Amino acid sequence: MRFLDLAKDRYTTKKYNPNRKISDEKIQELKEILRLSPSSINSQPWKFIFVADERTKRELANASYFNKQKINEASHLVVFTAIDVVEKFEAQIHQYPLGSVSYYNQFLKPKGETEVKYWMQHQVYLALGFFLSACVRMEIDSTPMEGIQHEEYDSILQLKDYKTLFAVAIGYRDPSDANQPSINPKSRLPLEHIIQSL
Repeated sequence: MRFLDLAKDRYTTKKYNPNRKISDEKIQELKEILRLSPSSINSQPWKFIFVADERTKRELANASYFNKQKINEASHLVVFTAIDVVEKFEAQIHQYPLGSVSYYNQFLKPKGETEVKYWMQHQVYLALGFFLSACVRMEIDSTPMEGIQHEEYDSILQLKDYKTLFAVAIGYRDPSDANQPSINPKSRLPLEHIIQSL
């Protein structure tokens, strides 16, 4: 199938089939895909947490506002986190080629800790796009969500040196989900409003 067709089919799932789980094989494939995600200067300032344990998933669902039901019904929840300690990141990138470290030292580090953390978080969003594309290609439905209580997530997952940014519920849609494009067509701005060719 063409990627354009996949893009037309992909949507934010609102209702999952709780009785259908993603196979271990597909979960392992998704983990490897995330490991291979692109990032600026190969920075990889992230950790991805796959939650299948129902008790932990319920705890996180309770810290997710209106996303609670989706998380409880989904097969898995994937939590995307960014390094939150600049010194940890700097120790990590010293394993990389000299050019990458030089770029960081010359252009990023002088901007200060706050800007470096913002930059690291932006890299995690690159991985999100990669992940959502992989899911649709593997016929897995997904719901990216920023509507969560970040500090609660950090506490439940006992994160150290990392900070929760967002989560993605994954699984298989309930056939009655009213948000799927066959029932509720996608609403997007016209091409000429968002694309400029020079």
